[in-house]
Amino acid sequence: MNTTTSAHEAREISPGLAVRGITPPLALRDFKLIAFDMDSTLINIECVDEIADAAGRKAEVAAITEAAMRGEIADYKDSLRRRVALLKGVGVEHLERVFTERLRFNPGAKELIAAAKAAGLTTLLVSGGFTFFSDRVAAALSIDFARSNVLEVEHGRLTGRMVDQPWGDICDGAEKRRTLLEVASLMGISPRQAIAVGDGANDLPMMGEAGLSVAYHAKPAVRAQAAVAINQGGLDRLLEVFEAGA
Repeated sequence: MNTTTSAHEAREISPGLAVRGITPPLALRDFKLIAFDMDSTLINIECVDEIADAAGRKAEVAAITEAAMRGEIADYKDSLRRRVALLKGVGVEHLERVFTERLRFNPGAKELIAAAKAAGLTTLLVSGGFTFFSDRVAAALSIDFARSNVLEVEHGRLTGRMVDQPWGDICDGAEKRRTLLEVASLMGISPRQAIAVGDGANDLPMMGEAGLSVAYHAKPAVRAQAAVAINQGGLDRLLEVFEAGA
């Protein structure tokens, strides 16, 4: 099921929805797993930027985030450590406010996940963001599995560090790829039976392994390599690529 190739020119099949290297309609039931990035994909914000707002460092942190998303910073782990270090001293109560006041699900997220689950797909959230948010997002959207980074907290405040986890230190592009491959292996399926949805450069490694790669309001480098690019509208526009009820 080779549905990702950048050798083909993208063609718009409806306003704001482009495909390359695939011929819709596809059958959703041919896939068994769908993996999502979180920040700016499932949700409307970059959580690290919004947390930085509390420290008065949003502009500084957001500039690093933007460069990393465009692929201009080669070492994503280093860029994330630099951003998290700038969050030192921020209280956990501010993270609560970011979640309740600023975080919103992107349009179509609930509908796409519901359709995927109805078609029998397992759902995975794999994020360079933080478990404080990803665990709540996964629970709210009934996502089966989630992996992201843990912010270290002492006495109710961020230390500016992250906590190592059993699988490694930081969930970057390589870890997103490895997680997709690991879950596919545990499910007994080929990675080509997976769909990967993202918007930034650190999503490209997992998108490159998946049978169907989807760019959602993505950076140009990501759109250029994706089989499906949703440039207008919600996540549920992906369903336009599939047969109705398939």
